[in-house]
Amino acid sequence: MAESLIDLIKVLRDRTGAGLMDCKGALLANNCDLDKATDWLREKGLAKAAKKADRIAAEGLALTVKCEGCGKVVILEVNCETDFVAKGDAFREFVTSIAKVILKNETKDVEEAKSLTSELFADATVKMGEKFDLRRFAIVHKEDNVIGSYIHMGGKIAVVVSLSGGDDEVAKQVAMHIAANNPQYLTVNDVPADVREHEMNVQKEAAKNDEKLANKPAQVLEKILEGKINKYFAEMTLEAQPFLMDDSKTVGQFLSEKGIKVLGFVRYQVGEGLEKRKDDFASEVMSQAK
Repeated sequence: MAESLIDLIKVLRDRTGAGLMDCKGALLANNCDLDKATDWLREKGLAKAAKKADRIAAEGLALTVKCEGCGKVVILEVNCETDFVAKGDAFREFVTSIAKVILKNETKDVEEAKSLTSELFADATVKMGEKFDLRRFAIVHKEDNVIGSYIHMGGKIAVVVSLSGGDDEVAKQVAMHIAANNPQYLTVNDVPADVREHEMNVQKEAAKNDEKLANKPAQVLEKILEGKINKYFAEMTLEAQPFLMDDSKTVGQFLSEKGIKVLGFVRYQVGEGLEKRKDDFASEVMSQAK
């Protein structure tokens, strides 16, 4: 149980930026449920920032490959065991070959893709001596839309975006923005109702622990909380974020001025949501837990 608690403390600290003992207390108060402990810390005002536990945990590449004949684009993530292999030309060629198979066959899901590329994976394992895995992919079709893509840090982050209107240069700029700012939704209206309700409950609990809000009239408090929620979600919605190329405007304002609409986007960051490294911080935890 001690090792398990230590691991949970580490994950919770990565999520929230809270202190070790605060993380331990939150976990013990919530039966070691990470999500409930995260909310508990935020409600108590102990979390520096609520964020996803998205440490880069697996090596590999995230790439986009375009079909020159039909214009459609595939974005995919393929994982390997070491950064050394991930940076090699052989691995990049391997990932590109998988992408081409997916495009050619209009592959429906990961299982089908793995079946179609099983020999490629077997050959790559023999050649490079590592275990490989196709984690995910998506195909964006070229119709009347403009497709933009961007690969950051040699393949640590890949983005593909589809626009109604605009041109290749604007599409690339929007893709670069998405790579840098990692929006979770297109607009505030796209935030699911249950996610918004959950955040409202968190903010209400947090308000109970904020002395500055203690004596506010109910109507005033409601407006303050609504403002906090809108700001919280605006930071993670594409159209509400300050545009990377011109931060005097939001992405939405920039696109509206040009008569452009974002139809959708996909962003992959290698290893996000996976855990690989096992840092030795048990002694740090135990020294503060005594």
